[in-house]
Amino acid sequence: MRIGELSRRSGVSVATIKFYVREGLLPPGELTSPNQASYDSGHERRLKLIRALLDVGGLSLSAIGDVLRTIDDPAQPVHHVLGVAAKRITAIEGSEPGPELDDAREEVAELLERRGWRVEARSPAGEALAGVLAALRRAGHGGFCELLDDYASAAEPVARADLDYVGRRVAREDLVESVVVGTVLGEAMFSALRRLAHVDASARAYGGEQGKRDGGG
Repeated sequence: MRIGELSRRSGVSVATIKFYVREGLLPPGELTSPNQASYDSGHERRLKLIRALLDVGGLSLSAIGDVLRTIDDPAQPVHHVLGVAAKRITAIEGSEPGPELDDAREEVAELLERRGWRVEARSPAGEALAGVLAALRRAGHGGFCELLDDYASAAEPVARADLDYVGRRVAREDLVESVVVGTVLGEAMFSALRRLAHVDASARAYGGEQGKRDGGG
């Protein structure tokens, strides 16, 4: 197909497609004449992945380039591909250094060892969790950290469900896009479900039918 058709099918403007080619995010088309190039379904697929990483995952073009280079390296195992994508997606809130953060990092390391999770405590996700725990303690709600294992127990089946969804994909592009969707939109879905469960639990414990109307209305 020509670039105009690729633009129509992918929903990406011709100017943006040319920009992605210049930046090395999209392979150039096959030249059919000095001023014409032909594109195929692989280009359309790559464009959709770039847009997913950009629009859903919120990655920068530089980060997208890192992910795509990993995808395109056949020597990289799938686990590493997923790790690179997830690392680029995970947002780490800046946390002030101090004893709270040091204690939180130790708590994260102990949690991982206790549960036998095969992940580094100082990974992006581990650092993000440590920052949350430190912030809770600084806010005077350190007692909430006692729920850490309860949250971990709830997270395990959700993670297995995410990976089951990912496992249905075969192509690497599908795998990475599944991680994006599972990490960003899946987290939003889990958060919304948690809020709904809060309303239900509160209504049952404190409000009866009136609480249901007040919380769910």
